[in-house]
Amino acid sequence: MNAYVFPGQGAQFTGMGLDLYENSDLAKELFHKANDILGFEITKIMFEGTADELKETKVTQPAIFLHSVILSKVLGDSFKPDMVAGHSLGEFSALVANDTLNFEDALQLVSKRALAMQKACEMQPSTMAAVLGLDDDIVEKGCRETEGIVVAANYNCPGQLVISGEVPAVEAACEWMKENGAKRALLLPVGGAFHSPLMEPAREELAAAIEDTQFNTPKCPVYQNVTTTAVTDPKEIQSNLIAQLTAPVRWTQSVTYMIKDGATLFTEVGPGKVLSGLVKKIDRSAEVAQATL
Repeated sequence: MNAYVFPGQGAQFTGMGLDLYENSDLAKELFHKANDILGFEITKIMFEGTADELKETKVTQPAIFLHSVILSKVLGDSFKPDMVAGHSLGEFSALVANDTLNFEDALQLVSKRALAMQKACEMQPSTMAAVLGLDDDIVEKGCRETEGIVVAANYNCPGQLVISGEVPAVEAACEWMKENGAKRALLLPVGGAFHSPLMEPAREELAAAIEDTQFNTPKCPVYQNVTTTAVTDPKEIQSNLIAQLTAPVRWTQSVTYMIKDGATLFTEVGPGKVLSGLVKKIDRSAEVAQATL
């Protein structure tokens, strides 16, 4: 069975999507439509912008979404997913790929999500940190035993978790992790505590927009970050998408369930190869590929 997976924030690079734009009329049309929907020329920043310009949340999230979704559409008849999943932001790309959301609605939601998250980041100093070489339960224990708000936010693969929360709490948790056997515990260059309770203002803001958006019955299951198992009910997909902002990304568990349900090939659609690497770390026998024109 063909599983298609879609990357999240951090996969951006200067020049992303330019090959699609230059080689496909459909891609060109969708990129121009995106500029109109967003109200600024995101194509100019994607194709020519600096790393700093691409790092702005209001740019990063729509840019990665556009790269992934437009690539999946340009693939045409060869794009036949039996199941889909996306890492954090990538879940929106996955939901266009399986026809739960249309392109225009999803792009508007991604833009609103980016702005709401940016606003939440500005309300309170917060951060994230990568913890390497510890079991999930030890990382969770470290978060529980640290004063302040700090939680396990991304279960990326065995031995690689990301924690998220208030700056002092994350720093203190990093020290706890190192004292308890972590190979590394290092702060990440991010603007806030994604997938933590500190994203609650953003979750509330995005919830209203998601509830006002049409969600269709998908053509194949999506393995969502929140539940990790196959979901096909539009209402459930909607509610999981709202919960996603303050809940952890359970990528390890999602990939494990996809394999259990018959996934034999994982194709990463979008910039970078991060998810392919994570899939191989979750199950060495899994076959991975990159979608290309």
